[in-house]
Amino acid sequence: MRDKKRDELLEIYRLLRNRFGHRNWWPADSSFEVIIGAILTQNVAWNNASKAIDGLKRANMLEPLALNERAAEEIAPLIKPSRFYNMKAMKIKNFMDFYYREYGGDLSVMSAESPAVLRKKLLAVKGLGQETADCILLYACGMPIFVVDAYTKRILQRYGIFKKEPSYEEAQRYFTENLPRDIELYNDFHAQIVQLGNCVCKTRPLCGSCPIAAVNGSKCRFTITTVHRSE
Repeated sequence: MRDKKRDELLEIYRLLRNRFGHRNWWPADSSFEVIIGAILTQNVAWNNASKAIDGLKRANMLEPLALNERAAEEIAPLIKPSRFYNMKAMKIKNFMDFYYREYGGDLSVMSAESPAVLRKKLLAVKGLGQETADCILLYACGMPIFVVDAYTKRILQRYGIFKKEPSYEEAQRYFTENLPRDIELYNDFHAQIVQLGNCVCKTRPLCGSCPIAAVNGSKCRFTITTVHRSE
């Protein structure tokens, strides 16, 4: 049974990659930028988070020491495009306090931590949820942790793998238990799912253009023959 699930997941990944190409995710100039980007992209489109990152760069504040020394009130105006910017400025400060307290502001030291231990510590930082913590673990620290988002849960349910929307843990376990433990695979597979959810498997899905609709006998319960032209 596990081999069947593995083969199905790998076939889904192959079809997604054939359609969308390698996603080269996470787009960033440094691993530290990935961390800040993971906080800024909470509950907002990546374009907004990217504009907020650019604001920090223009102010020469996308460096650990600079962010650690500045108050949340100084950070907030620079990240307005990310929405909820006052709250996110506090989340950044909460992370920076943790980063320097636990690891002296050294990403190599943080990345040498046990994945399970580091994940537990990150989740204890106020404002960091499971998705944000796992993005930091996978994309910044290079740890084999599969990231789950709303698109992932939606697609797993629609596709019939789960009868109802799975919890974060259920969705994550499905991938990690049935895929090779491969950082590069986890990285690009998550990015492919985001692209599918963003472009095809929307609230009103464009099923006629879905690259994975035919996998395993078209079992997706949303598969239809007419492509929706609007949301």
